Amino acid sequence: MTDFSKVLEQAKNMQNKMKETQESIRKIEVEGIAGGGSIKIYLNGDGELIKLHIAPEIMKESKEILEDLIIAAHGDAKKKIKIKTSEELSKITGGIPLPSGFKWPF
Repeated sequence: MTDFSKVLEQAKNMQNKMKETQESIRKIEVEGIAGGGSIKIYLNGDGELIKLHIAPEIMKESKEILEDLIIAAHGDAKKKIKIKTSEELSKITGGIPLPSGFKWPF
């Protein structure tokens, strides 16, 4: 019966670690940059846009260029979120990589 108790305790500890990791991930903030820093997009750990910076000098460019730079900065930020999320998850998995396409449950 003690083996089963140990399994339950380990499961509870893992559940607590997962909750802590979810909170850590939500608090992450990253900056995506494009156009040599003229466009900056800030995302939180949930992938929500929290801030956008457009340098005044880039406003002289065409609408299409601005759109492309915003998309590029967003892509840069999403890539950084993915890396930071993987780093947080590896803390609870002991460095064991999760399968490709794994969706975190939140």
